[in-house]
Amino acid sequence: MSAAEAGGVFHRARGRTLDAFPEEQEKEWKGPFYFIQGADPQFGLMKAWTTGDCDNGGDEWGQEIRLTEQAIQAINKLNPKPRFFVVCGDLIHAMPGMPWRKEQTKDLQRVLRSVDSDIPLVVVSGNHDVGNIPTPETIAEFQETWGDDYFSFWVGGVLFLVLNSQFLYDASRCPALKQAQDQWLDQQLSMAEQQKCQHAIVFQHIPLFIQSIDEEDDYFNLTKPMRKEMADKFIKAGVKAVFSGHYHRNAGGTYRNLDVVVSSAIGCQLGKDTHGVRVVVVTAEKIVHRYYSLDELSERGIESDLMDLMKEK
Repeated sequence: MSAAEAGGVFHRARGRTLDAFPEEQEKEWKGPFYFIQGADPQFGLMKAWTTGDCDNGGDEWGQEIRLTEQAIQAINKLNPKPRFFVVCGDLIHAMPGMPWRKEQTKDLQRVLRSVDSDIPLVVVSGNHDVGNIPTPETIAEFQETWGDDYFSFWVGGVLFLVLNSQFLYDASRCPALKQAQDQWLDQQLSMAEQQKCQHAIVFQHIPLFIQSIDEEDDYFNLTKPMRKEMADKFIKAGVKAVFSGHYHRNAGGTYRNLDVVVSSAIGCQLGKDTHGVRVVVVTAEKIVHRYYSLDELSERGIESDLMDLMKEK
């Protein structure tokens, strides 16, 4: 299914920005707001994980459909509405060229159409979406299906940067595309530094690190040289937080004054966390976030202490 056929709610990233948020209206701080961060619906992984055959896409994803529907229903009920809902990668499990990829994509896009039209959906590319070692062809397929693989947008005086973290993980088969993102990112960070935006926040799939900037290299993080290079760039430009997924568990930590937030999955859990999403409140001074299980968010909504933050002037 092409992006044009997929329709409105999740096809917004073109020209390296989101048309859901007109920049001239959104560059000014107007007071606290919140958004929802999810990650890894990954249609097909739960069956593949259960059978111990994670290389073959998973031929069933009914559980993931139900969980993603539950997440959307809970988000749609929230009042006031979040400014947007961002999904930090691994939309489906089947890698480029694998069986079930088209079917998983079609089902996910059908489910995502039920997101309230007043809650723009922000889609981040993950390793299963563009491949562990992306190529120009896999990036083109993602762009055709979901929109740009990296872009920026403003909401209420806050600059949001969406990155393709596979370029940071292994760009050996598409070095020119990585170079283009690097140049674009440097321009965006320079702008953030000069314009003194209220905050700058990054979304990417693979975390900079799981717990510590000095931890060992692993499948679930970026290499030490890359994570330090990126973290130092972000800090210099005033980025306050990096939100990611990929780990299928909640994790994260701080490096200097940078908050690295790793959210568990809407779909398959690889640890002891529950299927859920993260509520992120942005105030003039700080960014406050809390992970909610889908059941908690469905039944109780957002707790009063977070809601009270949005009343601050």
